[in-house]
Amino acid sequence: MTTTIRLRIPKDIDTATERKIRKLKGSLIAQSFTDIIHFDDDGEDFYIHYFTTPSVKKDDAITFISSFLSEEALTEVATIL
Repeated sequence: MTTTIRLRIPKDIDTATERKIRKLKGSLIAQSFTDIIHFDDDGEDFYIHYFTTPSVKKDDAITFISSFLSEEALTEVATIL
């Protein structure tokens, strides 16, 4: 079984923050949580970035994302849904 993990990220972010978000997405792929990350519009102000991962990796992926957001000072920018 797989599960979908979603992140809500503002469309209007500065370049340095965008680099950190790209680093997070690359790290998720490098850590084998997923092969691809998709995104959709969420109104005028936000994107929803999402990926599927095996259910057994869900908790590890969420822990990884939470740690990354905290370490990179992105807790006010990105939200796990």
